[in-house]
Amino acid sequence: MSAYVIAKVKVTDWDRYKEYMKLTPATIEKFGGKLIARGGQMITLEGPETTERIVIIEFASLEKATEWYNSKEYGEAKKRREDAATASFVAIEGV
Repeated sequence: MSAYVIAKVKVTDWDRYKEYMKLTPATIEKFGGKLIARGGQMITLEGPETTERIVIIEFASLEKATEWYNSKEYGEAKKRREDAATASFVAIEGV
């Protein structure tokens, strides 16, 4: 069953965050993932306005999503994000 990683990211240093953005797609592809949305134009339809960057990634399964997130490859990318942004990641099974 497909699974989706949803990230909310507050970027504090765009120059450093761009380094993270360059590394991340290859790590996603290595684990069979596909970027669905990555910080495009957004409107809040209900509730408090969302100003964080939203990213949605599709994987073949929750296991693959977890494997990607905990991988050595993505770990290297995460190091670039540490001082450039704060983030919240969740993984959820599709229907």
